[in-house]
Amino acid sequence: METIMSISGNVKYPITLDPGVWIFDDRRIDLTTYFIKEKANSDSVEAYTKAVSKHWDREIMEGAVVPPTLKTEKKFEKEKVLTGTFGIPLKPFLLNAEPASEAKTLVVHTTKGESEFSLEKAYEFILAFSKNGQPLSSDGPVHILYPDGSNQDNPIKNVTGFTLK
Repeated sequence: METIMSISGNVKYPITLDPGVWIFDDRRIDLTTYFIKEKANSDSVEAYTKAVSKHWDREIMEGAVVPPTLKTEKKFEKEKVLTGTFGIPLKPFLLNAEPASEAKTLVVHTTKGESEFSLEKAYEFILAFSKNGQPLSSDGPVHILYPDGSNQDNPIKNVTGFTLK
């Protein structure tokens, strides 16, 4: 199975995508928590006040806690990368390809056929590229997830490339 994909068509710069290196990308999203996070807008001042109050109360009751060392943090981050389920937004890659002003549609090529989506909707796609620390080798290299997670149980699989029209 080929793991390299491309974005081509009505773009200024056709680009190549390699999901194998995205594990090191800071834009990666932890898919185990991404769709269950509460995305409510709260008053930032109120949230800050509550957090500071909680921290103050804890220090009064328990005493100050020494923060973990950088070495410990890196160990946990490495473990998370090796066992996590991750995705990455498609939008930065589409923007880097610089779609022409008349490009309005993204064609997703899969081994089963093609699907067309509006470019506005495609900007919101998330490309899942690993599950439990392993690349999506049997039905990948990526799965396309909608931003609301509505197709999380049935993503678009076997993606081979993208074309802008």
